[in-house]
Amino acid sequence: LALYFHSGEREEKCIIEDVPSDTLVIGNYRVQRWDIHKQDFLESAPGLGMFVTVTTPSAEVLLSKLYGPQGTFSFTSYLSGEHIICLQSNSTRFVAFAGSKLRIHLDIRVGEHFLDESVVQAKDKVNEVNIRLEHLIEQIHHVSKEQNYEREREEKFRKTSEETNSNILWWAVVQTLILISIGIWQIKSLRDFFISKKLV
Repeated sequence: LALYFHSGEREEKCIIEDVPSDTLVIGNYRVQRWDIHKQDFLESAPGLGMFVTVTTPSAEVLLSKLYGPQGTFSFTSYLSGEHIICLQSNSTRFVAFAGSKLRIHLDIRVGEHFLDESVVQAKDKVNEVNIRLEHLIEQIHHVSKEQNYEREREEKFRKTSEETNSNILWWAVVQTLILISIGIWQIKSLRDFFISKKLV
């Protein structure tokens, strides 16, 4: 996931990332500040830091740390589900002047273990091949984990759909029984009324 978004200083922006359990998540970000004179975003925002907070599906704070104007954060999920990643600048300017617009470039990689560049340039080809194989095996495990997670979600969704359909069916049966009961009661009431008035 690679994106950028605009934010005011001290304004918190959050994204939701659906992550399987026991998965490494790595985020890279870079902040640009709007320059009024140039009418453009400056390439860097020196002196500006970003406060990164990650919350698990059970509302537990997994990561809460202050970084610089650009940086990398990472965390490993222990629960599967929607993790909330929030970024907020730590602008120290007075609130009245803290309305400057920021552009935040964010790149999030889920379950990706990066291959060390020194491995690529290794002289020992056997070690290089071994490490590359381990890297591929890790990626295969991650894909397998993702598939299992999607399968679990699909099964949960199917169960919910079946329960909803079952509830609708029972509600239709109950409605039908109520209507039949009301119809029988009305016929009986009318018959008793006619008998009491000696019309039948």
